[in-house]
Amino acid sequence: MVDLSKMTKWEIGKLFDYSVLPKNSTEAMIRQGCRDAIKYNAKAFCFSSSYWTKVVVEELQGTDLMIGAAIGFPFGQQSSAVKAFETEEAVRMGATVLDNCMNVGALKDKKYDEMNKEFKEYVSAAGGMMTKMIIETCLLTKEEIAVACKLVAEAGIDWVKTSTGQYAGPSVQDVMIMVDTLKDTQTKVKVAGVKAPRPQNAFAFFAAGAELIGTQGAAEILDAVEDLRKIGLCPAYVG
Repeated sequence: MVDLSKMTKWEIGKLFDYSVLPKNSTEAMIRQGCRDAIKYNAKAFCFSSSYWTKVVVEELQGTDLMIGAAIGFPFGQQSSAVKAFETEEAVRMGATVLDNCMNVGALKDKKYDEMNKEFKEYVSAAGGMMTKMIIETCLLTKEEIAVACKLVAEAGIDWVKTSTGQYAGPSVQDVMIMVDTLKDTQTKVKVAGVKAPRPQNAFAFFAAGAELIGTQGAAEILDAVEDLRKIGLCPAYVG
């Protein structure tokens, strides 16, 4: 669990992936998003395909920000071979972190062996780059959330992510299930799909055990840190 009392506002920026996800994204929007991500010291800049990867690589050159790319977005129902190719292509173009979408239907049909094989093929295709799997918690039962997390961890994926941000976001209870299921593994929990009021909700997810948040509202959340510290929703900085 992250200790926010040991982090300055600038350091808290590294707990966020800065996202630009509109379906009508333009190059200008992507470039501005990259610049905003740098301004707020985000961990990564993420977007909904690999189409803009070369532009993002150009904008983030010389920084420590990771370059994201979405795989199988947003339904995750492509074949494993297609997802693996998309992963390899994104890495060739310069992506350093991949956000893959789980096939929710396969999970509900309990095709666990098929999913395990696909997940491992994804990790292999990533070639050592950071991997995440989006499980879309709003479409799952509590039991299915736990099963999905176990499958992700068994495949050696670095992060399990709640949502694409295209549908309803996760609840605090969803995140607590994820954190508890993964407590003895190396896989961490990323939240996405934080709904308004974003600043307050974001810090509730950190309190629940999430270690990273991906959001289009990163600037809004980070700009509120000092006010939230004044009222105790974000711990005061003690160094």
